[in-house]
Amino acid sequence: MKDPHGRETRILTWQDFHRDALALARLVRDDGPWHTIAAVTRGGMFPAAILAVELGIRRVETVSVASYEGRRRGEPEVLKAGQGSGEGWLVVDDIVDTGATAGVVRNLLPEACFVALYVKPDGEPFVDRYVVGMPQQSWVVFPWDPPAEDA
Repeated sequence: MKDPHGRETRILTWQDFHRDALALARLVRDDGPWHTIAAVTRGGMFPAAILAVELGIRRVETVSVASYEGRRRGEPEVLKAGQGSGEGWLVVDDIVDTGATAGVVRNLLPEACFVALYVKPDGEPFVDRYVVGMPQQSWVVFPWDPPAEDA
């Protein structure tokens, strides 16, 4: 499916997301030990919840970096940073697109392991582990996304 701008659009279901989150948990299970999971808000909150349960991590934090308004990308702005170096932290996001947000988070928590469910080619250098690669020009619609008004 293409959006009005000619970009491929991939619509993910809850079943797709859950399957991929479980696959990510399997990928990172033996990479720890992890004492903290940090969700990159907001999209990272969904996979972080599943990873926290699957990996038995009870300490859950958030790191908030805003870089999108709808489908419009802007400059990343840190709204909430993590504390410390990130050692023993598993930082989770739903998707890494250009790597702008991931780069900011890596600077905030340089010793953390950064993982994502979905990664586009430009974002791949910023991620330690991921499940599915996506084409750079694609737009991914997650099951929790509101209907697009500015597609």
